[in-house]
Amino acid sequence: MIASILPTYSRAPLTFVSGEGSWLVEQDGRRFLDLGAGIAVNALGHAHPALVEALGAQANALWHVSNLYNIPAQQKLADALVEQTFADTVFFTNSGTESCELAVKMARKYWYDKGAPDRTEIITFSGSFHGRSSAGIAAAGSEKMTKGFGPLLPGFTHLEFGDHDALTAAASDQIAAIMVEPVQGEGGIRPLPDVCLKGLRDLCDEHGILLIFDEVQCGIGRTGKLFAHEWAGIAPDIMMVAKGIGGGFPLGAVLATEDAASGMTAGTHGSTYGGNPLACAVGAAVMDIIADDVFLADVNRKAALLRQKLEGLVASHPDVFEEVRGTGLMLGLKCKAANTDVVAAGYAEEVLTVPAADNVVRLLPALNITDADIATAVARLDAAATTVAGGHA
Repeated sequence: MIASILPTYSRAPLTFVSGEGSWLVEQDGRRFLDLGAGIAVNALGHAHPALVEALGAQANALWHVSNLYNIPAQQKLADALVEQTFADTVFFTNSGTESCELAVKMARKYWYDKGAPDRTEIITFSGSFHGRSSAGIAAAGSEKMTKGFGPLLPGFTHLEFGDHDALTAAASDQIAAIMVEPVQGEGGIRPLPDVCLKGLRDLCDEHGILLIFDEVQCGIGRTGKLFAHEWAGIAPDIMMVAKGIGGGFPLGAVLATEDAASGMTAGTHGSTYGGNPLACAVGAAVMDIIADDVFLADVNRKAALLRQKLEGLVASHPDVFEEVRGTGLMLGLKCKAANTDVVAAGYAEEVLTVPAADNVVRLLPALNITDADIATAVARLDAAATTVAGGHA
């Protein structure tokens, strides 16, 4: 008999009932150190006082009115994002998947309105993850994502990650957009080097191609800048955002330049819940904290501390780990042992991590994790690795 919850997840035997900061409490009372943050969602940890206050105040005032009317909290958050980024305009969604749908629509509508209705092809890369909608799985193109869900949405050209020659050959005046994650998350914590991001921008400028960045996982302070592409000193035309922007409340957004968004006029897109007062009140509180230069500087300091400790962990367990990957507080442990064994051994040591492709274990802690919690986390990972090395995971 099928479960009352559709069984599309293989869930760990854990049930959390409360959380505070970087800690989660299981219903049996055990306290787990959370290095997954809801897959990079709880950017400020669990039950952050400023977010709780913002949500409570808004909940006591107004929950939902729809986008038929002006929403002050939405305007405040849009203004903050425009002020802090390359963007001239913002559309709010509920998730990264919805942001992908709009980014694809926006790019294609742009060329339709420019008199090139056949310019619809979007270049994407192996190992990518852009959500699980029809557009998202077609964009990723992997068998794991697409098998059994045909016919797939056409209009995507899939290239191997890091194949510069193939990219140069594929780029032409007939390509609508290139869509890429500055740091692949699900694909195994694979950053695109700054020189490659700059090269992508130059290539797009040369051929008039729109550049779409998917910063759903790597954005909102995760790499030590507000957005990961800022390290390269360049900007996209369209950017997908979600996860950390809501600090745990469902919220996403598409940011764009005025030119890239020019085709999206009244009636071309919509969302019943996107940009609702509750989500935007929380999102504005998140931005107030994370967009601060002092906060981001501390993210970088903590990232250096965590990476140093993880390098020592890898050196201590050469049969379990190969290397540390990533940037900022978006790090991965490339494993020699099965990454799922490492994650499972972590459960036994009361530390939570997230598996990814390429046999990687993701570490995506809250951006405000304490130094003491970092030390505890690595000690627990060390104990988990010892278990795996002993073959008892």
